[in-house]
Amino acid sequence: MSILSKNAILANILRTKSGEMAAAEGLTPATIEAAVAAGTMVVLANPAHPGVTPTVIGQPAKVKVNANIGTSMLVTDVAMEMEKVHLCKSAGAHTLMDLSTAGDLAAIRAAILAATDLPLGTVPLYGVAQRLLAKGGDPSDFTVSDILAEIAHQAEAGVDFMTLHCGLTRRGVELAAESGRVTGIVSRGGSILGRWMRRHDAENPFLTHYDDILDLCLAHNVTISLGDGLRPGCGADAGDGAQWDEVINLGRLAARAKAHGVQTMIEGPGHVPLHLVQGQIQGIKRLTQGAPLYVLGPLTTDCAPGYDHIAGAIGGALAAYFGADFLCYLTPAEHLTLPDVADVRAGIKASLIAAQSAETALGRPQAVARDLDMSKARAALDWEAMTNLALDPEMVVARRGAHSKEKECAMCGAMCAMRMMTGDHFEAEPAAGNGCQAKK
Repeated sequence: MSILSKNAILANILRTKSGEMAAAEGLTPATIEAAVAAGTMVVLANPAHPGVTPTVIGQPAKVKVNANIGTSMLVTDVAMEMEKVHLCKSAGAHTLMDLSTAGDLAAIRAAILAATDLPLGTVPLYGVAQRLLAKGGDPSDFTVSDILAEIAHQAEAGVDFMTLHCGLTRRGVELAAESGRVTGIVSRGGSILGRWMRRHDAENPFLTHYDDILDLCLAHNVTISLGDGLRPGCGADAGDGAQWDEVINLGRLAARAKAHGVQTMIEGPGHVPLHLVQGQIQGIKRLTQGAPLYVLGPLTTDCAPGYDHIAGAIGGALAAYFGADFLCYLTPAEHLTLPDVADVRAGIKASLIAAQSAETALGRPQAVARDLDMSKARAALDWEAMTNLALDPEMVVARRGAHSKEKECAMCGAMCAMRMMTGDHFEAEPAAGNGCQAKK
């Protein structure tokens, strides 16, 4: 059964916006509508989010990039987080997630929703756990009613997608504990739920009350991002039984959601050695019936603190090539501290490079044309075109700097290979302190 037969809000979005979305993606409206109906694409758009730009996730649409922002219990600077919100849009991110765990979370979320048209994601469990901690309680001491109320509140407020760890089970927690994992459970939401299950000697409430959650999400076209609570937190843990047990559950839950009319994405691994990326991505896609796959990186090495945005971009490019649809950025601050504005910008650009690399390799016309146009601009020494085609135009302008008036770059000068074979005549003259400048 088509998801559209149960989701009137989604059907209306496609009826009124599919042409715009198709033009942006280089696809036809029919392609998008068929994929959404089949559950292999989602459209992120909660009508309660004022002015939200409906955003398609799922290949062959463009590979999208998400940026995480939000306060922490050690760094609570709301002004900086709002600066990140505006930066995410200008730097090229397609969505953002508010992962705040400190301050007035409802007020922070409302401010973000009002400030951006990018779809916003959250982890509702964080809000519930934070309130318990603020009262001196245990973050896992929540009730089912607490969870459902928080999901309902955030859906009504306009949140477009939510990470919900519905596929984590007691069996999965036991597998993770018994398998000799090096890093155990690294998902913050997964660890809180694992603690809840052990303390209450009960099954995951997100799973036992899944139908209630589906009803809440359907009412606002909230896309469920089925969280990977047992994702590998290091390369040594990738592909163990606990991870795959959860993936199988996620596939079943995605099918249930589709029958209910609710859109779902699948969250994927965080740390995967280079040679295992293909198998991980293709295996997850197969077990989840091709549902859109949202990956954190993945990081292909554990030894790059301070440069994890690069490690994540390497894994992200491979993941997108083999079928991942949505890249969650990593920043230079990963594993070290809360990212600042510069970290956020670096993380977005690294993931955009990964997405462009994968799309070019996949032969996507828009990506291939962009690379070719850049090559032609370089051959012509057309700096204006190169700047406009760059994934980071500001960087091009900044690095050209003092030499921006020169025809050639400051690396080659009069020895410019692009001009050497054109028949142009060069005369080199000394330039004070910096070798020579070339002029025609």
